[in-house]
Amino acid sequence: MLSFRLKSRHWVVDEKGDIIIGEGRKEILENIRKTGSINKTAKVMKMSYKAVWSKIKTTEQFMRVKLVDTNRRRGSRLTREGEDLLRKYSRLKRKCLEADDEIFRSIFG
Repeated sequence: MLSFRLKSRHWVVDEKGDIIIGEGRKEILENIRKTGSINKTAKVMKMSYKAVWSKIKTTEQFMRVKLVDTNRRRGSRLTREGEDLLRKYSRLKRKCLEADDEIFRSIFG
């Protein structure tokens, strides 16, 4: 018998459909946390610095909070709000995937 599964992606969007947070922005925030640098994050993700910074700023503007604190000497770090958004999105994704799996099993067995 063939084995198959459901693969889902989840984005939180505004009323126009513009992304507030999804897998890409989650990865950006996680990489900033890990590297302490927006520039290093851009390199790791094979993106331009401007693209990374633009995605951060777009989310910050929508949410009206600062997600990333930058300092020339200390580098970049997530603010409390940035950590909170990352935690909430991770929880949302986990719960959505659990629900998706349950629905998939109920339909496909």
